[in-house]
Amino acid sequence: MTPTNASRTLWRNAHLATLAGASPWGLFAQGALVTAGERIEWVGDASALPAGLVVQAEHDLHGALVTPGLVDCHTHLVYGGQRAAEFERRLQGASYEQIARAGGGIRSTVAATRAASDEALFASARGRALALIAEGVTTLEVKSGYGLSLHDEARCLRVARRLGRELALTVRATFLGAHALAPEFEGRADAYIDAVCEWLPALHAEGLVDAVDAFCETIGFTPAQTRRVFDAAQRLGLPVKLHAEQLSDSGGAALAAGYGALSCDHLEHLGADGVAAMARAGSVAVLLPGAFYFLHETKLPPVAALREADVPIAIATDHNPGTSPCLSPLLAMNMACTFFRLTPEEALHGATVNAARALGLADRGLLAAGQRADFAVWDAEHPNELAYWFGRNPCLRVVAGGKERAR
Repeated sequence: MTPTNASRTLWRNAHLATLAGASPWGLFAQGALVTAGERIEWVGDASALPAGLVVQAEHDLHGALVTPGLVDCHTHLVYGGQRAAEFERRLQGASYEQIARAGGGIRSTVAATRAASDEALFASARGRALALIAEGVTTLEVKSGYGLSLHDEARCLRVARRLGRELALTVRATFLGAHALAPEFEGRADAYIDAVCEWLPALHAEGLVDAVDAFCETIGFTPAQTRRVFDAAQRLGLPVKLHAEQLSDSGGAALAAGYGALSCDHLEHLGADGVAAMARAGSVAVLLPGAFYFLHETKLPPVAALREADVPIAIATDHNPGTSPCLSPLLAMNMACTFFRLTPEEALHGATVNAARALGLADRGLLAAGQRADFAVWDAEHPNELAYWFGRNPCLRVVAGGKERAR
């Protein structure tokens, strides 16, 4: 092993699912991990531990399952209020589009978010983030999009940054100003897109933006308007991602792929051209079964076509107050298997290494030397159990950056 000045820790007596290598799950029945500071220094069969290993701390995991830390690569975690009344309306027959056009949906959350104090936004988002951490999440994406003004979008993005600082959680902040039309821009969508493009440099200069997203849809923004937002992001060197093909095939995935998008998300109505474009660009397909379930959707994303084209598939909670109030990545994995027919192994890859790729992060999602020391310890005999149980949280411990986190 290479010498290191960082504190070295041995995590032994572990059943490892590394997700690395050619074998299924990358399993080591009697495995061990050595971490040095924030990184994994060694991982493998315990019988092969380097001779003369000197460690400053040691943990016996008593045969528990260890996987990479989960990555929730699509959330809208910062917002005010809730929308349980809309849930009732949908059960009575109203569609998502009808509610949105009647002034509900995203706009109602915008009003509640604008009215909430910074501390109230942080307190509610912190509780949600802790719920995700408790189920093994070590990296989280937070989108803005409930402020829809420069002042309020900045507030939400600052809360996202604060979550990362105070919870010692990796938080990637995505600017989603093009989420819905701000009420003060009613009937002036192009003018609103002008404003979004004008806000972006200031938000970026403050260090609040890691990526830029948009909602390209019949009730969102047109491909032409989305392109203008992406052009503004490209001028600043910021990567893009897109809410695409959720309610219709608008050609958004192909558009985003043309910008080398990190990911295209939802994708129930994705067509063959979009699949091919994503494959060429290396964009990740982020499937969001929570929204599919909550909205009673019936159109399945083209999983077989994505597999055939070798498009990486990620899974996320899509936590938001209107269409996926889900705070369980394990439930999202289960629903990805039950609704979309992913295998449990595909679901775990989708919630780890592929989800990390959807955020542009190559240093996590696998248990391998050199990777960030983010992992979760589970009361489970096999990793397929993580997509099997629901209503039960088997997570025992969460380690992020080599340090155990309170859950």
